[in-house]
Amino acid sequence: MTSVQVVALGGSLLRPEVMERHAWLEGMAAVVAEHVAAGGRLGLVIGGGQPAREAISLAQPLLDDVARLDELGIAATRLNATVVQQILAGAGIDVAAAIPIDVEHAAELLEQHAVVVMGGTVPGHTTDAVAIRLAVAVGAGSCIIATNVSHVHSADPATDPDAVARERMTLSELQEIVGPPEHVAAGPTAVIDPIGVQVAIDAGLPLRVLDGRRLQQLAACIAGEAFEGTAVEVG
Repeated sequence: MTSVQVVALGGSLLRPEVMERHAWLEGMAAVVAEHVAAGGRLGLVIGGGQPAREAISLAQPLLDDVARLDELGIAATRLNATVVQQILAGAGIDVAAAIPIDVEHAAELLEQHAVVVMGGTVPGHTTDAVAIRLAVAVGAGSCIIATNVSHVHSADPATDPDAVARERMTLSELQEIVGPPEHVAAGPTAVIDPIGVQVAIDAGLPLRVLDGRRLQQLAACIAGEAFEGTAVEVG
């Protein structure tokens, strides 16, 4: 498989308070269409964002089971994925009609279609980890993590005024920042899921982190061009 890219699109990109999401969705469809027109293939893994957190918050007082709470988040990711899939289909893009529930099915569909859109898979695996696993399965050269921040920082910039944006780093340095590969609660988010980082380390897969609201940067990264963000290399 050639010219295949995998992008994790954070659910935060679909939140109205973050951006004008209808314009973003239209622009994102144009980015996908451009990649496909150039002969590329694309796997998109969509996060749950606010709908996932709201569902988990609703059930949490009555449900003390992380796996069951994760299932609520997974359902939200698949709803968001369906929204994106339908928009791409409406734009005339060759996108698989099915929303895969596992990486193996997604990889098979990418052999048949230019674009595959999916959400989460099983409890304990965030969409970051799913995207990284899909990138490994289809032989992508890296996995793009498009979220609502421009770079990986040395610390959380929301709480540490001395946090420094990093343009380049290694996977092991990233693991030191995000913490050990453990899943202990449903809902919380980090710039990249630590379990996903461990998957990338095990597979020797570089990551690219950027602000998905800036579609020109996303398009450049998908095309393999220079972009503003963090390039996370194997070592």
